[in-house]
Amino acid sequence: MIKRWNSKTLLFKLEGTYGVDANPTGAANAVLAQNVSIKPMEGADVSRDLELPWFGADATIPTELQVEISFDVELAASGTAGTPPAWGPLVRSCSMAEVISAGTSVAYTPITEDPESATIYLNIGGTLYATIGARGTVKLDAQAQGIPKLKFTLRGLFVKPAEGVQPSVDLALWKDPQLAATANTPTFTIAGQSLVLRSLMLDLGNQVEGRFLIGKEEIVISDRAPSIETTVEAVALTTFDPFQRALDQSTTALQLVHGTAPGRIVTIDVPKAQMQRPQGLSNAQNVKEWPLRMVPLPVAGNDDFSLTLT
Repeated sequence: MIKRWNSKTLLFKLEGTYGVDANPTGAANAVLAQNVSIKPMEGADVSRDLELPWFGADATIPTELQVEISFDVELAASGTAGTPPAWGPLVRSCSMAEVISAGTSVAYTPITEDPESATIYLNIGGTLYATIGARGTVKLDAQAQGIPKLKFTLRGLFVKPAEGVQPSVDLALWKDPQLAATANTPTFTIAGQSLVLRSLMLDLGNQVEGRFLIGKEEIVISDRAPSIETTVEAVALTTFDPFQRALDQSTTALQLVHGTAPGRIVTIDVPKAQMQRPQGLSNAQNVKEWPLRMVPLPVAGNDDFSLTLT
């Protein structure tokens, strides 16, 4: 019997103790995902380097076994101010803290110490690919007239795949998204200057590595280097001058607000971003556009940017 690629269920649950299977269920922990891909047995192969009197290949031993899984989810708030979105646990596994203000907001900011970890179950056609101790990184991608997305890449400790029953899933917590368009995305500013936006990519930039020692095996987030790529309509340099800002090494704030109704508003705030050298110009429909690169910098630490839902 064939195994159908498009027959997938993805379950995700934060762990109480690192590397201990959290046993996610389809009723409570299902993910509404797109573009799912998996590398189920990443690692290295240690050669035995045997010295023999004849030619031939050398035997190897697999080591540092990990699972890498990537997928996208739609960026949509919960619909109720102060209630975390369905994707909240996903960003928490990417070294981000969740702060809930009851009835008002949910805010996500990067952290350095003690990131949370997760158990992931991906079932494809009745075969379960599980991983424990998973941590990762995420990119926020907003394209004009497209659905804003969170793009995750996570690594976890290897669990041998096994045949299993495809679970039933409840996806009620996953809300319908809104297009990134003028009516739904009222604010995009750099240094307080409103600019016409084509695209924005905020990359959390976590460095995710396997650390395999005797007595301890773990997926660690060893560093973070956020970055921003955005494309905007060019304006007069007297209005906004990215070239001078790059020369001055000046820092400035960036803000994107997506959504207008209470419970549906997502705000990205970058309080201190350094403008990098603009690399080239672009032409779209015979209109000059600027591809811009910016680097979010910490102000007091772990405040490079924030993602707030209201």
